[in-house]
Formats: sequence, C-alpha cells, structure tokens
Amino acid sequence: MWHRLSPHSARWVATLPHLGALWILVIGLTVAGGAWGQGKLETLWNCKDKNGRTILTNQKADTAGKECRIVSEERVTVAPVRSASGVTTNATSKSPASFPKEDRAAAKSTQKSTLERELTQEEAMLGDAKRKLAEQEAIRTGDEKNYSKVIERLKPYEDPVEVHQKNVEALKRELNNLGR
Repeated sequence: MWHRLSPHSARWVATLPHLGALWILVIGLTVAGGAWGQGKLETLWNCKDKNGRTILTNQKADTAGKECRIVSEERVTVAPVRSASGVTTNATSKSPASFPKEDRAAAKSTQKSTLERELTQEEAMLGDAKRKLAEQEAIRTGDEKNYSKVIERLKPYEDPVEVHQKNVEALKRELNNLGR
C-alpha cells in the first residue's frame, strides 16, 4: 500500500506520530477543562435602588427590583488541601500539635499594652497639634481684616486637632471594651 501513495500522501503519513501527540494534548485539555468548569460562577453586580443609592452585591436576590449592571464575573474553584503525605484533607482540619498556641490572657495583655502605647503616642500628637494651633491663633496679621480669612488660615491647624481627639476617644473606648 505504501507504494501507491503519492509523495504528498507520504509526507502526511510521516506526520502521524505528531498527530498522536496532538490527540493526547487535545484529550488532556478536554479533561482539564472539565475540571476547570466545575467551579462556581461568581457574579458581582452594581445596583441602584429607587432612592438612587448604589449597592454592590454578589447575591442575585439583592438585585430584584433594582437597576443593575454586572461589574465582574469570575469562575471560583476551591481545591482540596493536600497534606505532605499526599492525603486530601479539609481546610478546616485541626492544627498540628507542634503549632504554637496563644493564651487568651497573654493575647489580651499584649493587645492592652499595644493600645496603651498607641494612646500615649496619640495624646502626644494631640498636644503637639493643639500647641501649633495656639501659636497660629496668637498670630494676628494686618491683612486679615475679615474674620473669615482668619478661620481659613487656622483650618489646616484645627483639622489635625480634631482627628487626634477622635483617635484618642476611640482608643479609650477600645481599652474600656477590652476590660469587659
């Protein structure tokens, strides 16, 4: 039969081993594609309700009765975790016995000392911001005949005072909540 093939046919027959490799590649990609396709399609919507408020959601039920557009769609696949021995386990398995455990009392103590250190730093920054504001309030220039110009000049010094006061209050609240 080989002798009846034209020279063109002979070249085609010579490439058959390459076609076999191509078929293996196609089959492999098909199987892998099936594994990829098993993931869940995660959709993110940007919706406006009747009042004009914008809502970003990934729940289809939240889009009902709203003007929505799709922001993104991604296929999410969660792969099982494999241990060093090659056994598939859940990601929620217990930690190994050699894993360090932190005592709750020690964690609270560390958190409390960190908050106290941050509070001290924040109070120092508040004092510095108040000092700078007081210095600026004491300065009176002749070109500020209109009081709104004085307020405009002092605004950059008042803002840090307000921010640091809020931070100090928040840190004190956090310390009080930690004691509960």
